[in-house]
Amino acid sequence: MSPSSSKFSDPAYVRARAMVTLFERLEHLCEGAIAIDRGGRVIYVNEKYLASLGLRQTAEAIGRPIEEIIPNSLMRKVVETGEPILLDIMELGGEQLVVTRMPIEDEDRNIIGAIGFVLYDHLESLKPLLARVAQLESDLRLARRQLSNPRAARFTFADFVGATPGIAQAKQLAGRAARQNVTVLLTGETGTGKEMLAQAIHNASSRAEKPFVSVNVAAIPDTLIESEFFGAAPGAYTGADRKGREGKFRIADGGTLFLDEIGEMPLQLQAKLLRVLQEREIEPLGSDKISKVDVRVVAATNVDLRKRVSDGAFRPDLYYRLNVLSIDLPPLRDCLGDLPDISARLLDDISASGDYVSAKITPSALSALARYDWPGNVRELRNILERALILSDSGRLTGDDFARILPVGTDARPASTVRTAGIVVPYAEAEAEFEKHTLEQALAASNGQISEAAKMLRISRATFYKKLAKFGLDSGPGSV
Repeated sequence: MSPSSSKFSDPAYVRARAMVTLFERLEHLCEGAIAIDRGGRVIYVNEKYLASLGLRQTAEAIGRPIEEIIPNSLMRKVVETGEPILLDIMELGGEQLVVTRMPIEDEDRNIIGAIGFVLYDHLESLKPLLARVAQLESDLRLARRQLSNPRAARFTFADFVGATPGIAQAKQLAGRAARQNVTVLLTGETGTGKEMLAQAIHNASSRAEKPFVSVNVAAIPDTLIESEFFGAAPGAYTGADRKGREGKFRIADGGTLFLDEIGEMPLQLQAKLLRVLQEREIEPLGSDKISKVDVRVVAATNVDLRKRVSDGAFRPDLYYRLNVLSIDLPPLRDCLGDLPDISARLLDDISASGDYVSAKITPSALSALARYDWPGNVRELRNILERALILSDSGRLTGDDFARILPVGTDARPASTVRTAGIVVPYAEAEAEFEKHTLEQALAASNGQISEAAKMLRISRATFYKKLAKFGLDSGPGSV
């Protein structure tokens, strides 16, 4: 064995060469490198880093404290603690740099310095990653808030699924409402997701860290409704708590109060609610003390408040005060284009809440669901999906699964026809239109990639191509 080859079997030599190679590779790939000794003085800087540091030559940095070269540098901290800072964003000269910092050790594992590398000198390529991190941090804050606060809102705009015009407009207006501090009136049939949207508005607002308090006005007895809202002084009435009672306005102070079924509020209480909205102050039952509250009110109703005003059952001044920003939530039968996405989201939620098999919904199942009028809207859809999932052995829901459990009668569409946008068309034609729309959605979601679109619909590529030809659809250039 030659002397030159024997050294390759020497672990110390290989280890030393590995470190040199690693350093050379990192220096070549990174946008800059700098090293300091145990005293925090610069002992090395590569030429690529000079421009960012405002230097002309390396000699200008050697021997100077690192903070003179890089203000607010954390390199000295790495030396003092011996702990690396593997990924960080550092601002230098008005730019944001992605950096890593590592301690330097001698043979006895003593810290003798530190070295830092600039991995990226701009963040454009990292924007998707940073956006994902920001979203995860936001989700973590929301989860912590929900765990620590029993009155925290659970839903966000991401939970309010749909892209058809009615839902898109509702979300757009709700987004505007979240940025303001205005009173909001949500209208729509029962089960259209009014409380979900109210929670989303709260969570997207500056009040997100404060309580979200929900009250169903129709569920409170008339004899208790005033104390329920505004509180009661000790001994205000027979049976009253000796310590008094905090009303919902006081509990929601700083946050949002959601008043569901506001149209059922008794007339005598409407005047007091109007005063709270105008003056931002409450007077508990049996008390002569007035206290200020800071509450944003989001009200909801499934009745025509204008008609109740004309019938004398609702105060016009309160109606106008509530109707600063009105958002109408469309019924599910007007948003059938969103049925696949809404159903998928509901199935995910159902599966997560119980011991269910992984649920899948087929085009035939969606077609069956589209033939029903949904008087109970999304709430009823969730009920039907959960019932079908309970009765299913495989979790793969088909049209037959829903044919057995969908209500029949005056609310159901005739089996031979389906109504679209108010026009009754033959069932075969409507089913073909639904199938075509499903193919188009799959193509859009996969950016025209046939393999991916076919995988989404769980059909073969050959079948997908046949269906494209059947409906005269263009798969787009570059699809595979």
